[in-house]
Amino acid sequence: MTCPAFPPEDDPRGYRDALGSFATGVTVITTSSADGPVGITANSFASVSLDPPLVLWSPAKTSNRFDYFKDAQRFAIHVLDGHQQAICDGFTREASAFDGLDWQASAHGIPLIDGCLARFECRRETYHDAGDHIIIVGRVESAAWRTGMPLLFQGGRFVSLKG
Repeated sequence: MTCPAFPPEDDPRGYRDALGSFATGVTVITTSSADGPVGITANSFASVSLDPPLVLWSPAKTSNRFDYFKDAQRFAIHVLDGHQQAICDGFTREASAFDGLDWQASAHGIPLIDGCLARFECRRETYHDAGDHIIIVGRVESAAWRTGMPLLFQGGRFVSLKG
């Protein structure tokens, strides 16, 4: 099957749908703030470098949580397990969706959610303007992981892998 090409500017919905064909893992990014612990659901996470250990993620400038993360010097990225969609949904709706979650603050005061598939505690290395988002690059200071199946998002819906 051949897909017709199009300029993204001429068909923003088509462009968004094309991007949505790529399955991504689901993460929750957390940080501390003057308003307390905050989190946001994101699927823009990627590894950058093993040496030094760098990762990135990209919050939207239009997000009402943008300033918390643009200015954060430290943050944690939580890779969600396939059974953790409720955590994803909670942080999609509100910044302070920590009620009912098992979590604790790191030595730097960053909220760490228990039970995730992987977690990366980061110090902001730099950030770059990128259209309607910014790219935040973090230096990983601590990582943890366990085996399991990730929560995935593709084509506007959650999908699962059979283990």
